[in-house]
Amino acid sequence: MQQENMKTLESLEDFRHFSEKELEIRFDQLKKQIVPADKTIREQAEKHWGHVAKPLGSLGVLEEDIVRAAAAQGEEVPDFSKRALLIFCADNGVVEEGVSQTGQEVTAAVVSNMTRGRSCSCLMAEKAETDVFPIDMGIACEVEHRGELHPLTERKIRRGTSNFTKAAAMTRQEVLTAILTGIDAVRVLKEQGYRLSAVGEMGIGNTTTSSAVASVLLQKDPELVTGAGAGLDSAGLKRKTEAIGLHHPDPMDGMEVLQKVGGFDLAAMAGAFLGGAIYHVPVVIDGVIAAAAAAAAGRIAPAATDYMLAAHVSAEPASIWLLDLIGVTPAIQAGLRLGEGTGALALFPLLDMALSIYRDMDTFAEMEIEEYKPLV
Repeated sequence: MQQENMKTLESLEDFRHFSEKELEIRFDQLKKQIVPADKTIREQAEKHWGHVAKPLGSLGVLEEDIVRAAAAQGEEVPDFSKRALLIFCADNGVVEEGVSQTGQEVTAAVVSNMTRGRSCSCLMAEKAETDVFPIDMGIACEVEHRGELHPLTERKIRRGTSNFTKAAAMTRQEVLTAILTGIDAVRVLKEQGYRLSAVGEMGIGNTTTSSAVASVLLQKDPELVTGAGAGLDSAGLKRKTEAIGLHHPDPMDGMEVLQKVGGFDLAAMAGAFLGGAIYHVPVVIDGVIAAAAAAAAGRIAPAATDYMLAAHVSAEPASIWLLDLIGVTPAIQAGLRLGEGTGALALFPLLDMALSIYRDMDTFAEMEIEEYKPLV
């Protein structure tokens, strides 16, 4: 698939010049399209698993993932043949508070590697037969030495958010712009034939923003949900927890939470999860940062959670709480905390394997043996 991906998301709409009123109208129109996933297809898929000639429920979470994907796509046999990883890239003003070991130049350097297919996510995506689409939502530094393998789509809102310990991270207009960009990215992918997507991110300081979002949505103290991220000492971790808590957004208002303490990358990821529901594309949650965005999307439109799959539970403390809040079960527990969508990519081969059994395995009837009966 890598050789085919020599293009950007060329038809991605640019919302940066829309007025706030225009953005609100567009968002409200799209939100109305979100409905629960197909219940009839879900029941059919569950029933089919019961006929497959193997012990009942023996593939665990992967069976539920196939059922969720089928219901999301509206087809009893889901299609994973063409899949994409959207990587939303942006910096965060809260790094002024010393919450990260590294500077914002690292964001630009890693994104440069992405465009050349040399980042961790790109190398894993090649093995997972997944096309990679990095999008600049707010990278602070110039991205030099750009490659052509995964061209960077430029939708920079500004060079990083505001420091949320001093002001709201974004304006209402900015958070709407980011969310709509994420929604529209899924539309573009759907039109190009992609039936399964994952989201990732790249941005120094976004473990702090995701911790802030998680803290509000979970209504838990920042100290409980905050981890070391890319690697902080105890003093750095203390600064990170102290940086969270200035604003008091309504925990039931996902957009307000993102606006006040989130980031452009989180808001765009939340948009992609909403886009999955609008365009009937299952979207795979990566680690705790993506889970925070997914939980915010769930607060914006609860039915959107029907279209989400959880790849793994990450090493960050809030990860499992957020997945529980969303109502999804992770398939992988490996202590992953790399980001960039790498954990989501790790799920794709497992989904392929589960789908092959669901689709191709003989049924009990075909093998002329008695079906297993559920234990009471």
